[in-house]
Amino acid sequence: MGSNPINLGVRLLLEIGALVGYGYWGWTVSDGVLRYLLALAIPLVAAVVWGTFAVLEDPSRSGKAPVPVSGLLRLIIELTFFALASYALFSMGIKTIAWIYTLTVIAHYILSYDRIIWLLGQKTYSD
Repeated sequence: MGSNPINLGVRLLLEIGALVGYGYWGWTVSDGVLRYLLALAIPLVAAVVWGTFAVLEDPSRSGKAPVPVSGLLRLIIELTFFALASYALFSMGIKTIAWIYTLTVIAHYILSYDRIIWLLGQKTYSD
């Protein structure tokens, strides 16, 4: 189910939502030039981490891994990425959207149980 096209589409929307949330959070926590810097830098850093550290041959991704990591580390990166996005939404006071987002992330991972099991069995390429 983790590689189901609908579930992958939901995950893509969650990823985009996280990046938008990070940018909006960066915009709201500061003023002046720093506001612009944070609104651009936070989502950029998050996207670089998301796209760089991956498990080789992950069927839910391209299968390529610029920096190969274990499945456990990748799962921690993903959960942190989504948890911080939820935190950002809650901290801005948009609680309804934050709850919808958070519950959708939870549902996505429940439906992706097969991918989680697969990830937990994956070691880095050098193991």
